[in-house]
Amino acid sequence: MTTSVTPAIALTIAGSDPSGGAGIQADLKTFEAFGVYGTSVITALTAQNTRGVSGVHVVPVDFIAQQFEAVLGDLKVAAIKTGMLGEVATVNRVARLLSHYAQIPAVVDPVMVATSGDVLLEPAAVAAVRTQIIPRALIITPNIYEAAMLLETAPAVTVDEMIAQARALLAFGCGSVLLKGGHGEGAEAIDVLVTLGHVRSFARPRIATRNTHGTGCTLSAAIAAGLADGHTLADAVEMAKAYVWSALQSAADHHIGNGCGPVDHAFAGREGKPPMIS
Repeated sequence: MTTSVTPAIALTIAGSDPSGGAGIQADLKTFEAFGVYGTSVITALTAQNTRGVSGVHVVPVDFIAQQFEAVLGDLKVAAIKTGMLGEVATVNRVARLLSHYAQIPAVVDPVMVATSGDVLLEPAAVAAVRTQIIPRALIITPNIYEAAMLLETAPAVTVDEMIAQARALLAFGCGSVLLKGGHGEGAEAIDVLVTLGHVRSFARPRIATRNTHGTGCTLSAAIAAGLADGHTLADAVEMAKAYVWSALQSAADHHIGNGCGPVDHAFAGREGKPPMIS
C-alpha cells in the first residue's frame, strides 16, 4: 500500500517570458525542480527573447485579482513570490491582495530592469513598490542596482556598503533583505542576507558566462519553493543560492538564443541531483 503525499504549493505573481528563461516560466520550472506544485498569476505579457524585450502588454488589474482569487480560493498556497509588476496600478492591487493573505510568506523580487537592460518597472511605480509591496514581504531580493533605485543612492561597491544598504531597506518594513552582488565585480559573487539582528554572506566563484537570463526570478522562486516546503528562511536562501549557482554552472556553455541565454533549470533532474546541491 502506497502513501499519498500532497506536494507543497507555491504561487508566482509575475510577467510572462515567451522565450522561457525568466518570469513566470522560470518560476514554474524552479518550483518543479524543488518538487513544489507551481501556480501563477500573470501580470503582463511580454514579447522578449535572449536579446531583449520588444513589447509589453499589461494585464488589467481586475483580471490580475480574478486570477489571484481563483487560485487562493481553491488551493492551499504555502508561499508567494512577486516578480514583474510593471505599473503603479498593478503594484497597488497586488499589495492589497497580499494583505488579505498576510499569513502566507511573501518573497518580493523588486524587478525593475531585465538582464538585457530593458526597463520593466515604470519610474512612478518605484515609490509604490517601496511603500506598498515591500512592507508585505518576509524577504526582498534586490540586486545592487535595484537597491540603489529603491534607496535613491549610488549602487553599493563593497560588501560593507551592501550591508548598510540592506539595513536601510529593512526600514521600509520587510522582514529581511537578500542583497545580491552578482552584478558586481571581483572573482567572487557575494550576496548578503540581513535581518534586524543578523548578517550572513554567501560567496560563490563568479562564473564566466553570458547565460544569466532569469537568475533573479529563479533565485526568488527557489526561496519561495523552500519556504512552501517548510524550510526556515535561512535554509531556503541557502538552498536557493546553491540551486542558482549550479544552474548557472550547468548552462555556462549552452547556446540557447543569440543574446543572454537562460540558466539551466533542469540540471537537477537530468543529472539525478537534488536542487539544493552545494
